[in-house]
Amino acid sequence: MNQYKRNSSHSRKNEFKNLIDFRSDTVTLPSKEMLSSIQEAKMGDDVYEEDEEVNELQEYAANLLGKEAALFFPSGTQSNLTAMLSHCQRGDEVLIGKNYHTNVYEARGVSVLGGVGICPIETSDSGLMDVADMLGEIKDDDPHYAVTKLLCLENTISGKVQPQNHLEVLANAAHQKNLKVHLDGARLFNAHIYSGTSMKSLTNCFDSISICLSKGLGAPIGSLLVSDQTTIDKARRLRKMLGGGMRQVGVIASCGMYALKNNVKRLQKDHDNAKLLADGLSSISELSIDYANNQTNMVFVNCPKKHRESLEKFLSDREIMISNLDRGRLVCHLGIEEKDILFVIDSFKEYFKKTS
Repeated sequence: MNQYKRNSSHSRKNEFKNLIDFRSDTVTLPSKEMLSSIQEAKMGDDVYEEDEEVNELQEYAANLLGKEAALFFPSGTQSNLTAMLSHCQRGDEVLIGKNYHTNVYEARGVSVLGGVGICPIETSDSGLMDVADMLGEIKDDDPHYAVTKLLCLENTISGKVQPQNHLEVLANAAHQKNLKVHLDGARLFNAHIYSGTSMKSLTNCFDSISICLSKGLGAPIGSLLVSDQTTIDKARRLRKMLGGGMRQVGVIASCGMYALKNNVKRLQKDHDNAKLLADGLSSISELSIDYANNQTNMVFVNCPKKHRESLEKFLSDREIMISNLDRGRLVCHLGIEEKDILFVIDSFKEYFKKTS
């Protein structure tokens, strides 16, 4: 192994900070500068709408996306759930891409808690939903059917930036059928950096947007729902009902404000590192790498099944953490530097050299 060799004799429990953790960009830790912002936070009781730090964050986010208002949430799942409940009533239906986060990874909360049906729609490998497929799932005004009220889209999807013109066509088609359109924009800032398109332009066609502060932007917690004032007023009541009303929440809102003001442009480093990782792993003949032109901070590795378990163990012994090689997703974030990428590429090559 070359100059990028790391000391793998330390236990992960005792040397957690030395891990190269590719499991998700949710594992990021706040910087000292971000944590120091807490000391200056102007706090109050947010349920009474008196936390100045939260109020400033919400206003900043609303202006950034060109909408009337925003509301701070502890998680993106709760933000998405509240948005769907704000647009729909019990017995209504929401159209969602079959593989979208709001359909697969949010425990069907809108159905369980809100009595709102979910109609999954097939999407392409890159996450695109066909307009005709979407329109074909809008139910007729007939008592036999649920009332279709909402279309949920997503950008990015598995690191892939969705074509803005296609999202706009979908949203416009839905609006013509009197549907509202919500965007799960958990990693929308990655799309902003990749495309160079302003956040306002990326969100202009949507009625509501959820953005996450605790992924690539590096805040320890928090998401924002951004929409018109009427929707946010509904969402505030629902947030309280769902247990999301918090008190002196400026301690974390200050980190979110720091993230929006300081950590957006640096997402380009994550994209560059992902490209470096993809290029390096592509030289290994046993692997197939998925990193298309429109991808951001995620690399997908197709590893032969016979190698998966042993390779995962090999990487773990070198303090390299991945979710699993069945899915093969490696996520770059502010906790991973270029030197780490070079070490990881070298580790993959060492493994396959030993097993050849």
